[in-house]
Amino acid sequence: MTTADAVPAEEFAAALRARRRLLGYWSCLDAPAAVERLAAVGWDYLVLDAQHGLFGYSGMLADLQAIDSRASTAVGLVRVESKELAAIGHALDAGAAGVIVPLVDSPQDAADAVAAVRYPPAGRRSFGPMRSQLYIGPKPADANRQNVVLAMIETAAGLAEVERICAVPGLDGVYVGPSDLRIALGGSGPADSSVDAEFEQALQRIAKAAESAGIAAGIHTHDGRVAARRLGQGFTFATVASDLIHLEQASRNHLDAARGEPRR
Repeated sequence: MTTADAVPAEEFAAALRARRRLLGYWSCLDAPAAVERLAAVGWDYLVLDAQHGLFGYSGMLADLQAIDSRASTAVGLVRVESKELAAIGHALDAGAAGVIVPLVDSPQDAADAVAAVRYPPAGRRSFGPMRSQLYIGPKPADANRQNVVLAMIETAAGLAEVERICAVPGLDGVYVGPSDLRIALGGSGPADSSVDAEFEQALQRIAKAAESAGIAAGIHTHDGRVAARRLGQGFTFATVASDLIHLEQASRNHLDAARGEPRR
């Protein structure tokens, strides 16, 4: 993907809702200069991980500002730390173009997430766009149209209810958390291949449920090849993860090359 191929930021929400193919990258670090470079690569979006990432509010704010730099072609999404109203509002007020909400177990959880993203009368978001008004909105109706809300399917309960979750009015898409989903399916860890068959069946079910509901279907992946494969299996957007892991991998590969050792 080249910079020219990226979906313009102002078209991101519409493109996602239209189930156009989108590609993103995952960031865990409080490193605005690095995030700014990543945002200029050509990804359609960058996700800041406020649930497991290594930053607080100030880091999230600085990273979102970096994503909105002149060189950027991406929009900034935030995987919020919880499905609480305040956590979602905090990310949106800081300038996130949308949120990925973890641990959505039921249609009610999904409906609550939608309500947290939308201003009244469509939802319950409190008005205070301290930074976001520079990029999104500032009229509530405009923000409601421009912000996206994605529900993570990563638990046994969420998988069991996925068809009903996808049917929740106002939900823009679902997003698979593969590590937690593998564990939920009985795996001993996030890479346990003994649950591959069940995992692939679950992915097919999630992608089909999203397609039937006419919403986006996204998934977390560990490299570009896997992302391409998942897009070919019915997912409409895929995220490659992550800066922290890839930094370690690149460093190890260079060390191995310097030692004359084969790449691991």
